[in-house]
Amino acid sequence: MSRIGKQPITVPAGVTVTIDGTKVTTKGPKGELTREFPSMMIIKQEGDVITVERPDDSREAKSYHGLVRTLVANMVEGSAKGFSKKLQLVGVGYRAALKGKDLDLQLGFSHPVVVPCPEGITFEVPTQTEIVVSGPSKEQVGQVAADIRKWRKPEPYKGKGIRYEGEYVRRKLGKAAKGD
Repeated sequence: MSRIGKQPITVPAGVTVTIDGTKVTTKGPKGELTREFPSMMIIKQEGDVITVERPDDSREAKSYHGLVRTLVANMVEGSAKGFSKKLQLVGVGYRAALKGKDLDLQLGFSHPVVVPCPEGITFEVPTQTEIVVSGPSKEQVGQVAADIRKWRKPEPYKGKGIRYEGEYVRRKLGKAAKGD
């Protein structure tokens, strides 16, 4: 049995969880999330504790057990607290601004890059070189942050680009240092 899958999920105050067969819906102060899970998993709620069980010992059920438990736990946590990713812009002239709900980026192209704000996601720009992507769904927050980072990945020679907060970019020597 999966060690992660065995752990119960505690539902915090202010979050309601509705389980309808294999469909789980969580509602909380940060938003509402709904997800359909494989029918081989049994998701139960007793009071403020949720458990995920697998009825058989098939290989497929074993592989989904910990995953389903983690996804349900992320839904509960996202509805209660939400998730956020911080991005940093490094480079001369690289800056970010909000245009309504959308994100307006100057990344060294001849034109500004406008990133539309998906439903359920919020952008914050504390300074011109910082972006905070937040929302209730951990998957969606990570995907939107990765899509923004894709516009200018950090390059290894000067370190310019969009990087996650705390990301280390390994620097390479230029061609002038190669001959030494």
